[in-house]
Amino acid sequence: MSTDQSSPSADADQRIPPLTLGAVLYPGFELLDLYGPLEMFGAIPGQFTIHTVADAAQPVASSQGPRTVADYAYSECPPLDLILVPGGFGTVEALENQVLLDFLRERSPDARVVMSVCSGSAILARAGLLDGRRATSNKQLFKFATDQSDRVQWVEQARWVEDGPFVTASGVSAGTDMALAVLAALRGEDYAQQVADFTEYQWHRDADSDPFARFLNAVDIDQLMGALS
Repeated sequence: MSTDQSSPSADADQRIPPLTLGAVLYPGFELLDLYGPLEMFGAIPGQFTIHTVADAAQPVASSQGPRTVADYAYSECPPLDLILVPGGFGTVEALENQVLLDFLRERSPDARVVMSVCSGSAILARAGLLDGRRATSNKQLFKFATDQSDRVQWVEQARWVEDGPFVTASGVSAGTDMALAVLAALRGEDYAQQVADFTEYQWHRDADSDPFARFLNAVDIDQLMGALS
């Protein structure tokens, strides 16, 4: 991950051009997977431009119900410096979305950072983007991610994992910790801590400490999807 140790504050040097983050939407995405990280990246104005992107520029329903409007269709999305892929129960169908997979394959090489939260890493793995790299995912549904590729070095005990430009987080709330770690790399530790303080968030800084690893594969994805259908 490339770094930019710039002065972190709401009065940060405005000569630093904002970075553009593209947040992927698909039906059944997890709300906190998306909005936890976006809250962190958007907390201080002028530092990041955030776009949402999906199959079409229209509202996309989350797993919890509320919809988020996609700013762009994949084919119309502007250049991106950062990419965020959330997880959610909709991941099962998203794995078969070739337009989404092709978008990630096309855009990831030009991005400074590609992030996933929860089962979003399963999508990156299915796209072949994590081949030969270390990555993690939601612990209760860990096998669901590992089943997508045996070319990934899956890490069971990790809150998030960084490997080159790819940063993958464990389940749901872990995405917010990951986002702050990415902010620290891009804008400096003090900047990231300022964001955490401003949002009154207790930042878990240790990427290797995952208290939820004890629930490894506690949930069967097929049984879960059957219960939800």
